[in-house]
Amino acid sequence: MKQYIEAFLDWKHLQFAQPWAFALMLIIPILLFWQWRFRNRNAPALRLTTTSGLSHIRPSLRARFRPVMSVLRVIALAALIVALARPQSSSISENVDSEGIDIVLAIDVSGSMLAEDLKPNRIEAAKKVASEFINDRVGDRIGLVIFSGESFTQCPVTIDHRVLLEQLQAVRSGMLVDGTAIGDGLATAVDRLRHTKGKSKVVILLTDGVNNTGRIGPELALEIAKAYKVRVYTIGVGSNSGQAPYPAQTPDGRTVMTMMPVDVDDALLRKIATGTGGLYFRATNNSSLRNIYQSIDKMEKTKVEVSSFKHYAELFFPLALLAAACLALEMLLRWTVFRSVT
Repeated sequence: MKQYIEAFLDWKHLQFAQPWAFALMLIIPILLFWQWRFRNRNAPALRLTTTSGLSHIRPSLRARFRPVMSVLRVIALAALIVALARPQSSSISENVDSEGIDIVLAIDVSGSMLAEDLKPNRIEAAKKVASEFINDRVGDRIGLVIFSGESFTQCPVTIDHRVLLEQLQAVRSGMLVDGTAIGDGLATAVDRLRHTKGKSKVVILLTDGVNNTGRIGPELALEIAKAYKVRVYTIGVGSNSGQAPYPAQTPDGRTVMTMMPVDVDDALLRKIATGTGGLYFRATNNSSLRNIYQSIDKMEKTKVEVSSFKHYAELFFPLALLAAACLALEMLLRWTVFRSVT
């Protein structure tokens, strides 16, 4: 009985298979009017010149409770009409078939990523836009690799985006030995995808510099990516002005803004991208960086098929039972407690 009550209270999933039956509710006021209009037509009457002598006489308990039979009849009729309308509780189950894409974000965390040509600086702008990208890729497995003078897997490829976002927010410039090892960053990202089972494997590599260190050269990393059929999108970060404001530390510990050169190896990044079937982008400000990630998001769409099944549960039985109980109780009272002599 509890589940029936909960189903009736859940208006969002309650519906009626035959709602036209509610028109029969008009019978109830007609029935009440008929009882009020004709209930005393055939009753025996005694004419008196005055009723003042009877004013102190109170109706008996039986007389006062006699309308209970009418109430029971109305409840029974209302319950039968609602049961005839066939109330149903509906529920929807969904079967989701997703061809997920495995993605690794490879982000440069070298000291130059603190430059402020993007706001508040390059690395924080990259983290913010990457977070938005992750939130939009619900069905994909995504990992995070950071690199500067060396590379490190910050988060393996996972479907748990909450953990991934936590690891992304923990990224800071200076976590690794300084430098720009683009080859190491790319090779580590490809290695994270080597054994995954995604239909498509993608690396999004973001850097603001020129490869100047590392154990694996960019050309070798490119060949490794091609061997494992990993598509690489590369993003070069830095303004077109040739210089960017950079917070430098003075010998006495103060931070002063200086201008540092913007030195992005466009040729290398374009070669890596085109060699793997990807594209190279140049991000010169926050808006262009966001647009780049949105473009990649559109190009690397995940195919998701959703099959919906609607289930119905009939709820008329307890109403029919209530109507039968009310009618049975009315008949019992009519032939026992409220039985008439005439």
